Amino acid sequence: MKIAIIGIGSVGSAVATAVRNTGYVHEMVLFDRDAIRATAAAADLGHAATFGFDVKISAASNYKGIRGADIVIIAAGANQKPGETRTDLLNKNAAVLADIIPNVMANVDAKTVKIIVVTNPLDVMVMLTQKLTKLPSERVIGTGTMLDTARLRTILAHQFGVSSQSVNACVLGEHGDSSVVDWAGVTIGGLALDDFCKQVKIPLSVTTRKTISHRVHSAAYEIIRGRGATWDGIGAAVADLVRCIANDEHRILTVSCTTGIGPRKVAMSMPRIVGFNGAVISLTPKMTSDDGTALKNSAKVIRKNYDAINLKK
Repeated sequence: MKIAIIGIGSVGSAVATAVRNTGYVHEMVLFDRDAIRATAAAADLGHAATFGFDVKISAASNYKGIRGADIVIIAAGANQKPGETRTDLLNKNAAVLADIIPNVMANVDAKTVKIIVVTNPLDVMVMLTQKLTKLPSERVIGTGTMLDTARLRTILAHQFGVSSQSVNACVLGEHGDSSVVDWAGVTIGGLALDDFCKQVKIPLSVTTRKTISHRVHSAAYEIIRGRGATWDGIGAAVADLVRCIANDEHRILTVSCTTGIGPRKVAMSMPRIVGFNGAVISLTPKMTSDDGTALKNSAKVIRKNYDAINLKK
């Protein structure tokens, strides 16, 4: 499988390293408009390949270099800075994608290519990418709340002293401040959350649940304040998504895809079955009425942000 990564900044570089380490990629092209940066990144990662999987790694600053790519990962754009929200990046990164996408589509096979979007604000960029590529929505996939979900699972695992592998939980909606923890769907060791709490005699009050939700929402901001940007977590999330597609795993992931019609069309994260053909089936989880209302509000936030895009002609 050939992978092309567009944008080799801190996030794109972390994505490249994590994807290489999956062992499911035989060729990787690192594209950046800065040819020197792309060449240096390809050389560095190529040296690292000596210690792991044998992957052909090349650099490109001309879009012809991505020809033959089965998956294109869009990691270009401005990163979120301390004090900024993801939506602060809206028009800046919309302009970046509006420049990138036509060049990408001119050099890939539109009948088979899958596009993975990493650029923030994630869900809005998924909608824009799907519009510009005209690809089926199941083949334009945002990492969505994969990382948010991982953060939730980690927090719950620490709360109860169990492995995060035993925690099944989802964050839905926007990859942003309006995301929603699906408390009704949380299970630990196959037990519903309330049942598990009773058996281990560790209560999880409404106040504690609100605190956990806040921690999930604020995790990225705390990391950005501490190290300037987040990259390791998203790199791992992208690698997991690539592995799921390459291996046709049909695993359920909380990825973002565009659904709906007209002004109701929106991209947001829901549990989706992901395999070689993309996010082929979307699932509707059982939620509390309050969380269901919050999810609808999250969809409205995403749609409002998308409608606010102002691309200069």
